Amino acid sequence: MTKIDNQKTLKSTAIYLKEIGEKIKLYRVSKGLTQQQLEEKTGVSARSISRLEQGQSIHMDSFVKILCALNLEDNLSMLIPDQRDRPSFYLKKVGNPKYRARKKAHPQSTFVWGEDK
Repeated sequence: MTKIDNQKTLKSTAIYLKEIGEKIKLYRVSKGLTQQQLEEKTGVSARSISRLEQGQSIHMDSFVKILCALNLEDNLSMLIPDQRDRPSFYLKKVGNPKYRARKKAHPQSTFVWGEDK
């Protein structure tokens, strides 16, 4: 990955974190909870809750606890859908399951020098 691609990824990650934080805050406020009340309910520090709502990174287990406390745990399965739920999964029962992705080999270059034509 080039430096430019990496910067785009980092920028989009920051945008996603900010959007998630804003949504979590809206859910918390709509439920009438303060950050301290959510802390008591989840065991996640108010500082971590504040960081999440500001679009900063927190531990995954803290994130899941917050989602559960806000009754959003059903949405977790939408983050990474189960491939077995797709109809095409049941059609492809032949062969071994994939355990890792491999890079595909690049096809032979068809570049030809001007005098080789």
